[in-house]
Amino acid sequence: MPKSPDISLFTDWFASKGWTPFEFQTETWHAFAKGKHGLLNAPTGSGKTYALWIPIFLEILKLKAQKKRKASTLKAVWITPLRALSIEIQQAAEQLIVDLNLDLSVGIRTGDTPQKERAKQKRKMPDLLITTPESLQLLLASKDYPKTFKDCQAIVVDEWHELLGTKRGVQMELALSRFKTINPKLRVWGISATIGNLEQARDVLLGVDPKMLKNSILIKADLEKNIHVQSIIPETMDKFPWRGHLGLHLLEEVVPIIKASKTTLLFTNTRSQCEIWFQKILEKHPEFAGELAMHHGSINKETRLWVESAIRNESLKAVVCTSSLDLGVDFAPVETIIQIGGPKGVARFLQRAGRSGHQPGKTSVIYFLPTHAIELIEASALQKAVKSKTVEDRLPYLNSFDVLVQYLTTLAVSDGFYPKNIFPEIQSTFCFQTITEEQWDWALSFITKGGEALQTYDEYRKVEIEEDGLFKVNRKGIAMRHRLQIGTIVSDAVLTVKYMTGGFIGSVEEWFISKLKPGDVFTFAGRNLELIRIKQMQVLVRKSKSKTSKVPSWMGGRLTLTSQMSELLREELYNQDAEDKSPELVALEPIFERQNLESIVPRPHQFLIETFKTWDGYHHIFYPFEGRFVHEAMGSLLAYRISLLSPISFSLAFNDYGFELLSDQPVDMQSVLDNDLFTADYLLDDLSKSLNATEMARRKFRDISVIAGLVFTGYPNKLIKNKHLQSSSQLIFDVFKDFDPDNPLYQQAFTETFEHSLEQGRLQKALERIATQDIVWKTCKKPTPFSFPIITDRLREKLSSEKLSDRIQKMIKKLQKS
Repeated sequence: MPKSPDISLFTDWFASKGWTPFEFQTETWHAFAKGKHGLLNAPTGSGKTYALWIPIFLEILKLKAQKKRKASTLKAVWITPLRALSIEIQQAAEQLIVDLNLDLSVGIRTGDTPQKERAKQKRKMPDLLITTPESLQLLLASKDYPKTFKDCQAIVVDEWHELLGTKRGVQMELALSRFKTINPKLRVWGISATIGNLEQARDVLLGVDPKMLKNSILIKADLEKNIHVQSIIPETMDKFPWRGHLGLHLLEEVVPIIKASKTTLLFTNTRSQCEIWFQKILEKHPEFAGELAMHHGSINKETRLWVESAIRNESLKAVVCTSSLDLGVDFAPVETIIQIGGPKGVARFLQRAGRSGHQPGKTSVIYFLPTHAIELIEASALQKAVKSKTVEDRLPYLNSFDVLVQYLTTLAVSDGFYPKNIFPEIQSTFCFQTITEEQWDWALSFITKGGEALQTYDEYRKVEIEEDGLFKVNRKGIAMRHRLQIGTIVSDAVLTVKYMTGGFIGSVEEWFISKLKPGDVFTFAGRNLELIRIKQMQVLVRKSKSKTSKVPSWMGGRLTLTSQMSELLREELYNQDAEDKSPELVALEPIFERQNLESIVPRPHQFLIETFKTWDGYHHIFYPFEGRFVHEAMGSLLAYRISLLSPISFSLAFNDYGFELLSDQPVDMQSVLDNDLFTADYLLDDLSKSLNATEMARRKFRDISVIAGLVFTGYPNKLIKNKHLQSSSQLIFDVFKDFDPDNPLYQQAFTETFEHSLEQGRLQKALERIATQDIVWKTCKKPTPFSFPIITDRLREKLSSEKLSDRIQKMIKKLQKS
């Protein structure tokens, strides 16, 4: 029998590279060797990957040394939330295998894996498999999957903070509950870079089994990551800031930074902003042609992979990107990060900062470029957050019945399941720890006959109960449609963009293309393209020399302030008259002075309301500094409460700092304040009435019905249009509303509307905070610097970008004269 290897094999390899293992790496190696489960928390670029690859390799090599014949089953699975990361993780593993001449194989299985490679894996799995949550579910939907996973020694969930607090995280919880039964010796590990509630994150990953939690460890890397944050402050400060120019007025400040660095990543918050910045840099500085690239999730895979490769080999000077480059294993040559606009969250900012100096001991350099002046308060707050190392929590989902229904159907599609065996597994997950027998019976009834309301329709009778009690899908058509729809990422229908002459460019959402007609020009993937026609799910285009074009705006592109970021922002604003204030707050002094002329800059104990009249009507502005989603909900709530006292109708505008109620008549503000305008009492009831919660839940139900398999999204290259999906799901919603109002999926639509879309819990805390503050109502003669970004956002819907800019400049001149 060959000699069993030990850890010295790998420590010697480290030494040959000139590396010394960090304490968190050796701690992870020892914990894994003892059979423990765990969560590893370490900064980006610190060597987290080898902290787990090495003990996994060692375990597999020991097992192989003990067996006389070579086993050909899967030994370890590495889960990554992004397909793009799988190649880098594979490269890290293969470097070890090649350097040490190890008898191990590594494979990738994602949506990008060719059919030929999948067929090869079906015949013989690699020792180590790198995959995504969705592809893992597809493996669970294959026949004899327990044989595939019976010898699996470890499952590693990378970037766990990206999955926690999403339905993809629930998918992972359910899959892990199955694998732990298939192989009780399986070790489960998570890796996370930026997360606040680490202990809860571990509990969600491992489930609520006390024995498993007792045999687990939370390892924190005690590494000092130096992050240098520098704001790009305009020489002259607009006293009436607005969001419209996307920071482009500071473009010339960015160019010297790009030229002085090996490689720079310019992070934007939306794909539209990414497209615009890429075009404007090349327009003003054509010398960057060939050295500047763009990277976002809608650009085709080949282009994205080329960009990632070009960053590594230093053939690019700069890349304008979105969160598509937030995560990754190693982009060593990146020297500098530029964040364009507020990142809206500390974790996101730290993640992006960590992309530069992406190696142990290196300093990360990040520049903050404000898209309008007030964002400098965010910059100042972020600098303090970096020093204090405060990071947001990620809150897990509970009772996601749409994911449960999909998962049970997945098990029924493969080998089938016995409910008495699976129910304890479901109860062992964090998400479904409180599931009742009644809810479980409903789930079984739902997959076999569509539940109470849909049992007369054959299409919802997907799973059959065999004589011995096995729940099984026997019809091939149902199995195929289910496999096509596995996953929890639901978005609007996406159309592929192709040249008439051939060549795939990327994909855009149906709702944007539906606004265009043949001959219209739009900017996409850094090119001006003329729409020729839409054929099936393809947008056929040709290059255009037109100077004017429309830029795609992807749904859900706007980020909102996290609760922690909101708190930091308020603290920094309250700090604006301190003696030791930051350079950002010093730069904002002209704005604060102008604000104080017309109104006030609120103090910690104050809540500011401003009212004034313009030719648009009567403006009522409120400043909670709680983020867009909370402001949308609070604005609707207050409008409803005011309308109960007097019959006034409002239109609503909001940003991350406040919201505006605009009406054609004044509000007796003192009177409504005396009537407990901000009370948290009756919140749910008032919110339901103010926002037409049923209509919002109806829209939310579309996603739930897709995940639960109530509606079918279509076959590849023959997807069903978004409006048809919406109408189908609305019909089912109405059936549940009228005949089965206690249906868990119907109830879930309302729960998700309030808890996730409207952030009801956060709204309640905001109202409770305001109740402790002094309400300061200022009647102003004209718009203030704080109100200006909010009221100008309203004009965006009515005017083109050129006309909007002209109109706003006229407004600013008028305000400055007065």
